[in-house]
Amino acid sequence: MLLFKSYKSPAGELILGSFAGDLVMCDWKESPKHERNLRRISALIYNNMCVEERCQTRFCGVGDVLSLAASQLDEYFAGRRTMFDVPVRFVGTPFQKKVWQALTEIPFGETVSYRNLAERIGMPKAVRAVANANGANCLSIIVPCHRVIGSNSALTGYAGGLEAKDFLLKLETSD
Repeated sequence: MLLFKSYKSPAGELILGSFAGDLVMCDWKESPKHERNLRRISALIYNNMCVEERCQTRFCGVGDVLSLAASQLDEYFAGRRTMFDVPVRFVGTPFQKKVWQALTEIPFGETVSYRNLAERIGMPKAVRAVANANGANCLSIIVPCHRVIGSNSALTGYAGGLEAKDFLLKLETSD
């Protein structure tokens, strides 16, 4: 069963969603893509197309994943957390999962370009596809798509809006 919880962050309201003990959603409530993301997750999970996969970088295995995610987000926004260890499940295509996994490897306080991200996954010509997969990430902040910027260092599209992206990047680089 999919479970949901609202989370009010300093950058905007998020909807947290879990399935089978894993976080599957940390999505901006006001995002124009929120409903599409919700439909995609529901369809893939309930059509048994969601392979039993977890983010391969970090696990903690603690009980109530929605409360755990909210607690870790509180710590992040308070400047006390730079990495998340809430168990997550990527719900998407194999290519999207590859891009999202690469996002988890961008260090706190650093940014990369879409081109650099495409190179990191071994597909340097797939910049647009990488940008589309980045835009389909519905584990915002936890899977830090906000750390991806344009080749000219400009802030580019973000589900939470450019103000939220700017807020998050400044949060991560303030001393």
